[in-house]
Amino acid sequence: MQIIRTKAALRALTRNWRAAAQSIGVVPTMGALHPGHLSLVEAAKARTDRVIVTLFVNPRQFNNAEDLAKYPRTEEDDARKLAPLAVDVLYVPDPEEMYPDGFATTISVGGVSDGLCGGDRPGHFDGVATVVTKLLLQTDADFAFFGEKDYQQLKVVRRLVTDLDIPVEIVGCATYREVDGLAMSSRNLRLDDAARRRASDIHSALRTAADAIVAGTPASQALGAARTRLEQAGFGPVDYLEYRRDSDLAPLETPSAPGRLLVAAWLEGVRLIDNVPV
Repeated sequence: MQIIRTKAALRALTRNWRAAAQSIGVVPTMGALHPGHLSLVEAAKARTDRVIVTLFVNPRQFNNAEDLAKYPRTEEDDARKLAPLAVDVLYVPDPEEMYPDGFATTISVGGVSDGLCGGDRPGHFDGVATVVTKLLLQTDADFAFFGEKDYQQLKVVRRLVTDLDIPVEIVGCATYREVDGLAMSSRNLRLDDAARRRASDIHSALRTAADAIVAGTPASQALGAARTRLEQAGFGPVDYLEYRRDSDLAPLETPSAPGRLLVAAWLEGVRLIDNVPV
Protein backbone atom coordinates (compact mmCIF):
# COMPACT_ATOMS: atom_id res chain seq x y z
CA MET A 1 0.00 0.00 0.00
CA GLN A 2 1.34 3.37 -1.00
CA ILE A 3 0.83 6.37 1.26
CA ILE A 4 0.38 9.48 -0.90
CA ARG A 5 0.04 13.02 0.43
CA THR A 6 -0.33 15.22 -2.64
CA LYS A 7 -2.96 15.36 -5.35
CA ALA A 8 -0.24 15.64 -8.03
CA ALA A 9 1.30 12.32 -7.00
CA LEU A 10 -2.13 10.71 -6.76
CA ARG A 11 -3.17 11.88 -10.22
CA ALA A 12 0.08 10.60 -11.73
CA LEU A 13 -0.79 7.16 -10.39
CA THR A 14 -4.46 7.18 -11.40
CA ARG A 15 -3.52 8.20 -14.95
CA ASN A 16 -1.54 4.97 -15.21
CA TRP A 17 -4.50 2.98 -13.91
CA ARG A 18 -6.76 4.65 -16.44
CA ALA A 19 -4.32 3.85 -19.26
CA ALA A 20 -4.55 0.21 -18.20
CA ALA A 21 -8.39 0.38 -18.26
CA GLN A 22 -8.61 -0.31 -14.52
CA SER A 23 -11.60 0.82 -12.46
CA ILE A 24 -11.08 2.88 -9.31
CA GLY A 25 -12.98 2.81 -6.03
CA VAL A 26 -12.61 5.29 -3.19
CA VAL A 27 -13.54 5.04 0.47
CA PRO A 28 -13.49 8.54 2.00
CA THR A 29 -12.76 8.56 5.76
CA MET A 30 -11.58 10.82 8.53
CA GLY A 31 -9.48 8.03 10.00
CA ALA A 32 -9.76 6.26 13.36
CA LEU A 33 -10.75 3.25 11.28
CA HIS A 34 -13.01 0.55 12.72
CA PRO A 35 -14.59 -2.58 11.21
CA GLY A 36 -17.33 -0.48 9.64
CA HIS A 37 -14.78 1.38 7.55
CA LEU A 38 -13.04 -1.88 6.69
CA SER A 39 -16.35 -3.32 5.47
CA LEU A 40 -16.54 -0.42 3.00
CA VAL A 41 -13.02 -1.26 1.84
CA GLU A 42 -14.04 -4.88 1.33
CA ALA A 43 -17.03 -3.73 -0.74
CA ALA A 44 -14.72 -1.57 -2.85
CA LYS A 45 -12.25 -4.42 -3.32
CA ALA A 46 -15.05 -6.68 -4.54
CA ARG A 47 -16.22 -4.18 -7.14
CA THR A 48 -13.17 -2.35 -8.47
CA ASP A 49 -9.66 -3.05 -9.72
CA ARG A 50 -7.97 -0.38 -7.61
CA VAL A 51 -8.93 0.98 -4.19
CA ILE A 52 -8.01 4.31 -2.60
CA VAL A 53 -8.81 5.03 1.03
CA THR A 54 -8.69 8.72 1.91
CA LEU A 55 -7.84 9.95 5.39
CA PHE A 56 -8.55 13.60 6.01
CA VAL A 57 -10.02 15.21 9.12
CA ASN A 58 -11.88 17.96 7.33
CA PRO A 59 -11.92 21.15 9.41
CA ARG A 60 -14.64 22.72 7.25
CA GLN A 61 -17.32 20.27 8.40
CA PHE A 62 -16.81 20.92 12.11
CA ASN A 63 -18.80 23.79 13.58
CA ASN A 64 -17.38 23.09 17.03
CA ALA A 65 -13.66 23.73 17.54
CA GLU A 66 -13.56 21.46 20.60
CA ASP A 67 -15.08 18.59 18.64
CA LEU A 68 -12.46 19.05 15.92
CA ALA A 69 -9.66 19.11 18.49
CA LYS A 70 -10.90 15.91 20.15
CA TYR A 71 -11.35 13.97 16.91
CA PRO A 72 -8.88 11.04 17.01
CA ARG A 73 -5.87 11.11 14.69
CA THR A 74 -4.49 7.58 14.29
CA GLU A 75 -2.77 7.41 10.90
CA GLU A 76 -0.19 4.75 11.81
CA ASP A 77 -2.81 2.48 13.35
CA ASP A 78 -5.14 3.05 10.38
CA ALA A 79 -2.37 2.06 7.97
CA ARG A 80 -1.78 -1.16 9.91
CA LYS A 81 -5.48 -2.03 9.72
CA LEU A 82 -5.57 -1.45 5.97
CA ALA A 83 -2.39 -3.36 5.12
CA PRO A 84 -3.95 -6.87 5.18
CA LEU A 85 -6.72 -5.73 2.82
CA ALA A 86 -4.32 -5.00 -0.05
CA VAL A 87 -5.49 -1.42 -0.47
CA ASP A 88 -3.59 0.28 -3.27
CA VAL A 89 -3.34 3.78 -1.82
CA LEU A 90 -3.89 5.54 1.47
CA TYR A 91 -4.31 9.20 0.49
CA VAL A 92 -3.49 11.51 3.40
CA PRO A 93 -3.49 15.16 2.28
CA ASP A 94 -2.84 17.87 4.84
CA PRO A 95 -5.17 20.88 5.22
CA GLU A 96 -2.87 23.11 3.11
CA GLU A 97 -3.02 20.58 0.26
CA MET A 98 -6.82 20.54 0.33
CA TYR A 99 -7.36 24.23 1.05
CA PRO A 100 -4.35 26.22 -0.23
CA ASP A 101 -3.99 29.96 0.22
CA GLY A 102 -6.74 31.77 -1.64
CA PHE A 103 -9.22 28.89 -1.55
CA ALA A 104 -12.63 30.55 -1.82
CA THR A 105 -15.17 27.99 -3.08
CA THR A 106 -17.95 26.35 -1.10
CA ILE A 107 -20.41 23.79 -2.44
CA SER A 108 -23.84 23.97 -0.84
CA VAL A 109 -26.53 21.33 -1.42
CA GLY A 110 -30.10 22.34 -0.69
CA GLY A 111 -33.12 20.22 0.14
CA VAL A 112 -31.71 17.02 1.62
CA SER A 113 -29.31 19.03 3.79
CA ASP A 114 -32.16 20.88 5.52
CA GLY A 115 -32.84 20.06 9.16
CA LEU A 116 -31.48 17.04 11.06
CA CYS A 117 -27.68 17.41 11.23
CA GLY A 118 -27.94 20.29 8.78
CA GLY A 119 -30.07 22.20 11.25
CA ASP A 120 -28.04 21.43 14.35
CA ARG A 121 -24.61 21.87 12.76
CA PRO A 122 -24.67 25.05 10.62
CA GLY A 123 -22.26 24.82 7.69
CA HIS A 124 -21.56 21.14 8.30
CA PHE A 125 -22.88 19.85 5.00
CA ASP A 126 -21.28 22.69 3.05
CA GLY A 127 -17.98 21.40 4.41
CA VAL A 128 -18.89 17.80 3.60
CA ALA A 129 -20.05 18.62 0.07
CA THR A 130 -16.96 20.68 -0.68
CA VAL A 131 -14.41 18.13 0.54
CA VAL A 132 -16.22 15.14 -1.00
CA THR A 133 -16.36 16.89 -4.37
CA LYS A 134 -12.63 17.57 -4.16
CA LEU A 135 -11.83 13.98 -3.17
CA LEU A 136 -13.94 12.52 -5.97
CA LEU A 137 -12.18 14.70 -8.51
CA GLN A 138 -8.71 14.12 -7.06
CA THR A 139 -9.10 10.33 -6.98
CA ASP A 140 -10.86 10.08 -10.38
CA ALA A 141 -13.02 7.34 -8.87
CA ASP A 142 -15.64 5.32 -10.72
CA PHE A 143 -17.28 4.25 -7.44
CA ALA A 144 -17.33 5.83 -3.99
CA PHE A 145 -18.41 3.87 -0.92
CA PHE A 146 -20.26 5.43 2.02
CA GLY A 147 -21.91 3.88 5.05
CA GLU A 148 -25.61 4.37 5.72
CA LYS A 149 -24.98 5.39 9.33
CA ASP A 150 -24.45 8.96 8.10
CA TYR A 151 -27.66 8.72 6.10
CA GLN A 152 -28.23 12.42 5.48
CA GLN A 153 -24.62 12.72 4.34
CA LEU A 154 -25.19 9.87 1.87
CA LYS A 155 -28.19 11.73 0.46
CA VAL A 156 -26.21 14.97 0.20
CA VAL A 157 -23.38 13.24 -1.66
CA ARG A 158 -25.76 11.56 -4.09
CA ARG A 159 -27.46 14.90 -4.79
CA LEU A 160 -24.23 16.77 -5.48
CA VAL A 161 -22.92 14.03 -7.79
CA THR A 162 -26.15 14.15 -9.77
CA ASP A 163 -26.36 17.93 -9.89
CA LEU A 164 -22.69 18.50 -10.78
CA ASP A 165 -22.53 15.69 -13.37
CA ILE A 166 -19.63 13.98 -11.62
CA PRO A 167 -19.19 10.57 -13.31
CA VAL A 168 -19.03 8.43 -10.19
CA GLU A 169 -21.50 5.95 -8.71
CA ILE A 170 -22.19 6.44 -5.01
CA VAL A 171 -22.54 3.07 -3.29
CA GLY A 172 -24.38 3.05 0.04
CA CYS A 173 -23.40 0.22 2.37
CA ALA A 174 -25.40 -1.05 5.34
CA THR A 175 -24.50 0.30 8.78
CA TYR A 176 -21.95 -1.93 10.48
CA ARG A 177 -22.96 -2.59 14.09
CA GLU A 178 -21.60 -3.94 17.33
CA VAL A 179 -23.17 -7.12 18.70
CA ASP A 180 -25.54 -5.04 20.87
CA GLY A 181 -26.68 -2.96 17.88
CA LEU A 182 -24.65 0.22 18.42
CA ALA A 183 -23.58 1.68 15.08
CA MET A 184 -19.80 1.61 14.80
CA SER A 185 -18.30 5.09 14.91
CA SER A 186 -14.94 6.64 15.62
CA ARG A 187 -16.69 8.72 18.28
CA ASN A 188 -17.48 5.56 20.26
CA LEU A 189 -13.83 5.57 21.36
CA ARG A 190 -14.67 8.57 23.55
CA LEU A 191 -17.30 6.69 25.60
CA ASP A 192 -16.27 5.33 28.98
CA ASP A 193 -17.34 1.79 29.92
CA ALA A 194 -20.58 2.82 31.64
CA ALA A 195 -21.66 5.09 28.77
CA ARG A 196 -20.76 2.44 26.22
CA ARG A 197 -23.10 -0.04 27.91
CA ARG A 198 -25.96 2.46 27.69
CA ALA A 199 -25.17 3.58 24.16
CA SER A 200 -26.92 0.65 22.49
CA ASP A 201 -30.27 2.00 23.72
CA ILE A 202 -30.18 4.49 20.84
CA HIS A 203 -30.58 1.72 18.25
CA SER A 204 -33.03 -0.28 20.34
CA ALA A 205 -35.26 2.78 20.82
CA LEU A 206 -35.27 3.43 17.07
CA ARG A 207 -36.16 -0.16 16.24
CA THR A 208 -39.00 -0.18 18.76
CA ALA A 209 -40.37 3.08 17.34
CA ALA A 210 -40.12 1.83 13.75
CA ASP A 211 -41.99 -1.37 14.62
CA ALA A 212 -44.67 0.66 16.40
CA ILE A 213 -45.20 2.94 13.38
CA VAL A 214 -45.54 -0.05 11.05
CA ALA A 215 -48.07 -1.56 13.48
CA GLY A 216 -50.22 1.59 13.30
CA THR A 217 -49.02 3.71 16.20
CA PRO A 218 -49.01 7.42 15.28
CA ALA A 219 -45.50 8.55 14.52
CA SER A 220 -45.63 11.36 17.08
CA GLN A 221 -46.52 8.88 19.81
CA ALA A 222 -43.85 6.37 18.81
CA LEU A 223 -41.18 9.08 18.63
CA GLY A 224 -42.29 10.54 21.96
CA ALA A 225 -41.85 7.16 23.62
CA ALA A 226 -38.42 6.75 22.02
CA ARG A 227 -37.31 10.18 23.21
CA THR A 228 -38.47 9.44 26.76
CA ARG A 229 -36.59 6.15 26.72
CA LEU A 230 -33.38 7.85 25.59
CA GLU A 231 -33.66 10.57 28.21
CA GLN A 232 -34.25 7.99 30.93
CA ALA A 233 -31.13 6.13 29.73
CA GLY A 234 -29.06 9.27 30.25
CA PHE A 235 -29.01 10.71 26.74
CA GLY A 236 -29.27 14.45 26.50
CA PRO A 237 -29.78 16.65 24.80
CA VAL A 238 -31.55 14.84 21.97
CA ASP A 239 -30.75 17.07 19.01
CA TYR A 240 -33.40 15.45 16.82
CA LEU A 241 -35.52 12.34 16.53
CA GLU A 242 -37.52 12.43 13.32
CA TYR A 243 -39.40 10.39 10.75
CA ARG A 244 -38.46 11.31 7.18
CA ARG A 245 -39.28 10.04 3.69
CA ASP A 246 -36.43 7.95 2.37
CA SER A 247 -36.31 9.44 -1.13
CA ASP A 248 -35.80 13.11 -0.24
CA LEU A 249 -35.81 13.29 3.58
CA ALA A 250 -39.08 15.24 3.63
CA PRO A 251 -40.99 14.87 6.95
CA LEU A 252 -43.45 11.97 7.21
CA GLU A 253 -46.42 11.45 9.51
CA THR A 254 -47.59 8.01 8.37
CA PRO A 255 -45.88 5.07 6.61
CA SER A 256 -47.27 6.15 3.23
CA ALA A 257 -43.83 5.76 1.62
CA PRO A 258 -40.52 4.12 2.51
CA GLY A 259 -39.07 6.13 5.36
CA ARG A 260 -36.29 6.47 7.91
CA LEU A 261 -36.19 7.24 11.58
CA LEU A 262 -33.13 9.38 12.28
CA VAL A 263 -31.67 10.44 15.60
CA ALA A 264 -28.80 12.45 17.02
CA ALA A 265 -28.33 12.46 20.78
CA TRP A 266 -25.57 13.23 23.25
CA LEU A 267 -24.29 10.75 25.80
CA GLU A 268 -21.65 11.86 28.29
CA GLY A 269 -20.47 14.60 25.93
CA VAL A 270 -20.36 12.40 22.82
CA ARG A 271 -22.79 13.01 19.95
CA LEU A 272 -24.15 9.74 18.52
CA ILE A 273 -26.24 9.38 15.36
CA ASP A 274 -28.19 6.45 13.96
CA ASN A 275 -31.07 5.63 11.65
CA VAL A 276 -33.31 2.70 10.75
CA PRO A 277 -35.65 2.09 7.81
CA VAL A 278 -39.42 2.09 8.21
